[in-house]
Amino acid sequence: MSVSPPPAPTYPPAIEHAIAQIGELLRGDYALSSRTMALLLLQGDPEIWDEVEAQEGRGTVERIRSLKDTLEQMSETPLAWQIEQQRQQWGRQIAAQVTQATRSPRPQTLADWIGWLCMNPWTGFPILALVLYFGLYQFVGVFGAGTVVGWIEEDLFGGHINPFVENLVRSVVPWTPIQELLVGEYGVWTLGVTYAIALILPIVTFFFLVFALLEDTGYLPRLAMLIDRAFKSLGLNGRAVIPIVLGFGCDTMATVVTRVLETRRERIITTLLLTLTIPCSAQLGVVLALLSAYPLGLAIWAGVIVLVFLLAGWLAAQVLPGRATPFYMEIPPMRLPSLSNVLLKTLARLQWYFMEVLPLFLIASVLIWVGQLTGLFDLALRLLAPLTRLLNLPAEASVAFLFGFFRRDYGAAGLYDLHEKGMLSGNDMLITAVVLTLFVPCVAQFLVTIKERGWKTALGMFAIAMTVAFGVGFALSRLLSGLGVQVG
Repeated sequence: MSVSPPPAPTYPPAIEHAIAQIGELLRGDYALSSRTMALLLLQGDPEIWDEVEAQEGRGTVERIRSLKDTLEQMSETPLAWQIEQQRQQWGRQIAAQVTQATRSPRPQTLADWIGWLCMNPWTGFPILALVLYFGLYQFVGVFGAGTVVGWIEEDLFGGHINPFVENLVRSVVPWTPIQELLVGEYGVWTLGVTYAIALILPIVTFFFLVFALLEDTGYLPRLAMLIDRAFKSLGLNGRAVIPIVLGFGCDTMATVVTRVLETRRERIITTLLLTLTIPCSAQLGVVLALLSAYPLGLAIWAGVIVLVFLLAGWLAAQVLPGRATPFYMEIPPMRLPSLSNVLLKTLARLQWYFMEVLPLFLIASVLIWVGQLTGLFDLALRLLAPLTRLLNLPAEASVAFLFGFFRRDYGAAGLYDLHEKGMLSGNDMLITAVVLTLFVPCVAQFLVTIKERGWKTALGMFAIAMTVAFGVGFALSRLLSGLGVQVG
């Protein structure tokens, strides 16, 4: 018995109206129908746009682009995604007529079993914990941020390269302000280049290796499916796990990667969570090392950060208009990673790092230099002092907070110095670690946020991070005092 296919897919009225309008504007000789051409234009196909511009002229192209932009502004989700959803629904209708659903077969191979275990909530989250511990903490944090960075930053740059460059600049350049700009404490070389190459580069290299391994094995799509349901309450879907996980390597890089998310709403929520609650690997390594002597303090710190992450995401989802987009992703088979693939992906991302992020560190050094010359640096310390006293912390903690804006690990290192001097108790260490983690993003991430989200959004997130950091720190200080809890 023959089965007639369902009618061709139709789209929401606004899209159908735009298709009709675009079809009337097209006068050229095309191999495809006017409806197909209109759909491809609405989906942003670059080759079709070039062909239409060649045949129709600039005026017609601008009218079509205006129609497309107007329609996108009226839509909560991208046009390409809406069109794809309708086509998938049409495909499912056809499949339902010619196929019969049976119970999913049990995994047959070891790779199938591993893939199934990674997506099952009962086993997937313990596997995720192991991946985070061995992949991020031990390999990236302990080995990369500790051993390798210690050798490159302290021994190679600190012991040989930086002294040579400093002596060379001070012998050649006679002007003290220019010397400070180049090789001062926060100079272009001593902070910008050294920070980007000797500190961040090794960390992101190891992180990129781990990320490429997880990607090539097929684990990341399964992680996205595992997290999808939990992220729905935060106004996100499973795709957001990619920038969130990347944030544990470098929040600056992760902010750029939010481009993979489908809607502006999702990109804003994810950027806020990265700004507020995700410590980069450099900061995470130092904080974990400091709090490892206080197991209770480490547990409270982790619990507070997770709670703020969930609450901030939920509140942002309630405030921002729109809703989480449905999530679909192809699940590739689990497999052993290819060494060539892993290395090529790592090298490509390192190239991106040098092109996108390195210039921001150099700009940050110049901004700090300007701040020192103009006295803005000292002014910022004076403004932070009352907030520090509100937390019952010594005034010297203000320096750690300010350093945390310029370099996240500097802030944690300042915390370590205060602890070594006996100025911080276990409770003080916990409170300061929480505030540093929730504190405003580093200057490089702030500049990227301006680039990606705009000035208003970036400044809004800056203000939110400042308020939440000291607000949570104050509440935690009073709670520990009221309950008589001593973490060490």
